Order: sequence, then C-alpha cells, then structure tokens
Amino acid sequence: MSQSPLAERMRPKTLKDYQYQSHLIGKDGPIRRMIDSGNLASMIFWGPPGTGKTTLAEIIASESKREYYTLSAVSSGVKEVREVIEKAKNQNLFTGKSPILFIDEIHRFNKSQQDSLLQAVEKGWIVLVGATTENPSFEVVSALLSRCQVYTLYHLDKNALSNLLHRAITEDEILSKKNIIIDEEEALFQYSGGDARKLLNSLDLVVQQFNDQEEIHINNEEIKKVIQENMALYDKDGEQHYDIISAFIKSIRGSDPNAAVYWLARMLEGGEDIKFIARRMVISASEDIGMANPTALILANNTFQAIAVIGNPEARILLSQCAVYLATSPKSNASYLAINSALSYVKKTGNLSVPLHLRNAPTQLMKELNYGSGYKYSHDYPGNFAYQEFLPDEASHETFYQPGNNSRENKLRDYLRNLWMDKYDF
Repeated sequence: MSQSPLAERMRPKTLKDYQYQSHLIGKDGPIRRMIDSGNLASMIFWGPPGTGKTTLAEIIASESKREYYTLSAVSSGVKEVREVIEKAKNQNLFTGKSPILFIDEIHRFNKSQQDSLLQAVEKGWIVLVGATTENPSFEVVSALLSRCQVYTLYHLDKNALSNLLHRAITEDEILSKKNIIIDEEEALFQYSGGDARKLLNSLDLVVQQFNDQEEIHINNEEIKKVIQENMALYDKDGEQHYDIISAFIKSIRGSDPNAAVYWLARMLEGGEDIKFIARRMVISASEDIGMANPTALILANNTFQAIAVIGNPEARILLSQCAVYLATSPKSNASYLAINSALSYVKKTGNLSVPLHLRNAPTQLMKELNYGSGYKYSHDYPGNFAYQEFLPDEASHETFYQPGNNSRENKLRDYLRNLWMDKYDF
C-alpha cells in the first residue's frame, strides 16, 4: 500500500481527471487545442502553489506522447540544462517529436541559465514548460519570454475544492477503505487558501488522528485543532510562503520593526528568494507608506536593485535596514485608496470624454474643432497655477485622493485647499 502523501496519490494522470483550470483545458482552452492538434508551443505556467502547474505539464507530455524531462531551478545549473538539451536533440532525431523540458521554479534561474535555453527553444529541439509563482514579466528574460506563451493558473474555488475533497475520500486507495464522513469542510477551505496540495495534505493529517476508528467524523473544530497543532509540517515544502510574507508585510504596516525583522529572518533561514522579499517591500513602501514618506519608495527600490548586485549572505543586511526603515516610517494608504477609487469610478462610468481644452491639437482640423482651446499653461500664471477643470464634466465633483492624517499629508491638504479653494472635499 502506498505511503506517499495524499496529494501525490490523488495527482490527476489524464486531462479528463484534471478538473480545474477550465480556461486552459476546457473545450476551447488553448492547452486542449494544442494537445488535440499535436502542435505544442513552449509555455510558462504562472500561478500560486497547489494550482496544478507540475501536474498539467506531466499530463501534456503523456497526452501528446512525448519524452518528458524535468529540472528544478533550485538545484540545476547551465550544465544540467545543456545535458538535457543534448539528449532532447538526439531524441528528436528518432521520434520527430520535440521532447518536453519542464523547469520548476524557473524564476530562480539567473540570466545566463535562462539564456542557455534560448537556442533549444528557438530551434524547436525542446518544448519548454516553465512553472513559476512569480510574475514572468519580472523574472523571465525578455528573449525567452517572447518565445513562450504565458498561461495563468488560479487558486481553486470552493466548488473545485469540495469536489476534490469528496473524490479523495471515495477514490483514494487508502481513504476509500475508511468510513469518513465530512460534516463540515469550511475550515479545510480556509487553511488551504485554494491550494489543492494543502487541502489534501490537511485532510490526510486530520484523518490520521483518528487511527483505526470505524467511523470518522470530520468537522471544523477537529480540523482547526489538528492543523494548528501540526502547523510546522506545512513549512517543509514552502507552503507557508504566502503566510509568512503576509505576516512580514503586516508587521511593517503595523509599525513593528521587531516583528518585521523576525519574519524576515524566518524567510531568509527558509531559503526564500531575496528578490521576492525586496519586491514586496517596494509595494509596501507605496501602498502602506506612500505620501507620508515618499523616500521610503526610493529606499525600497534601491534595496531591490542593490541585493541583485550584492547577493547572499550580505543581502540580509540591506533587507533588514529597509524593513526597519519601512516599519518605522509614518503610514498612509491614501495613494492606494485613490487609485482604487478612481478605477472603480472608471469601471462604473466608462470612457468619459476628455474636455476640449485638454486635448492635443497636432493638426489644423483639430485646432478648428477647438481642441486645446482655452487651456491655461500653468507656468504662465503666478505660483505656476491656474484654476481650471482637469476632469470630465461628469466627474468634476469627484474626489479620489484624500490626504492621510500625517504631518506631510496634512501640509499637502492645506496646500491643495489654498490652491483649489472649495473644489476638493477634504
């Protein structure tokens, strides 16, 4: 009887069993069309853990009857890549089908490692399938990215998670032999966060606590007790990746440098990608600090650039300095709220017309149509300011940016009020 984890035992083997990511493998999905036609393009799967990236790559290889090679960017280098490419070239000569090379965590490959793939992808010696939890636009070199299709995989929704849960207790070679009754499943959904692997391994962990009881009833209280007692088990495969980065950012937002440095240490000790940490601090510098201390964004961005040059282990010092600076900075999410408010308004109102006086007038006809007519060039006026409307008429009374309650934005509020008098409502 297999002792492999439940998530591994339940791994789908065929496209028919792969019951999620329908936007990719559904009737008109691009992956299904490629498999049906037999013409595979190199591709990159982008999505959070437990969404089926590795499984889908294996199914593509199986369904298309192609040789399948796999490398992990964590443990493989240029040498291993070239060895696989050489094998693939020879295989191609005999079968006429380019083998699939699956690279897990491709975002961890540096530029020279990614460049080593270019010729093989270009010549069609391999069909590259990369998997990443990070945005390929930032982590994959443009030359390789341009040769690949990028497909996004999403967290599983509640229906998919529930189906997977009930399939596990009825179809798994071990669980199906037990009398398992799921009275409540919400806690499993909560702990999984849409991650299929985490859902199944959580279920397996809960079931194990019942030993050989004839009837196993699973409810939310039992789930919470078991999982909280065994939370450390979920860290070994990086499944706390998002939980810890969340605690880190919330500590910065909450102005607790002590906690921020602790969670930073947890990530560094666990081998987290330092660029991932730095990128999140760049986001936090704008989202959580913003105009209360604009220098925070400059420091965070400089930290992101500097660690790429410095590398480990010294990068920890730069990351710590930045984390402490962000945590001890005054906070404002006013800019974050402003763009969200503006986006919501745009979605609701559609494409409102640009006022004529703000339009560009590069041709004589446009000038005759009064494009640009009446515009006041701010620098021609005292204080480099001229009172005029910059929003469409329908939006003229909207206020998207509300200055935060901190010393810098309080001054900004007074400044804007002096300029615009009663126009802004704050």
